[in-house]
Amino acid sequence: MSRGWESKDVESRQEEALARRDVQKDTRTPEEIERDQKRQSILLSRQRVLNDLERATHPRYKKQLQESLKFLNQQLDDID
Repeated sequence: MSRGWESKDVESRQEEALARRDVQKDTRTPEEIERDQKRQSILLSRQRVLNDLERATHPRYKKQLQESLKFLNQQLDDID
């Protein structure tokens, strides 16, 4: 008896969560969505450059990565 009650309770919670998700639609404008996607892409690129910079040993490659990092930071500043 108790087991049936628990599964029904879980099921009802899942249904409520789905209903809330359907109600809470994205209210951002297309421009805001595009800006957020671009920002996320830049952040991912920046993280990759930082990871590469930690492992880089050749001075020229390090310099190139630092320039890339500077460029990506500038792009982030421009978006914000």
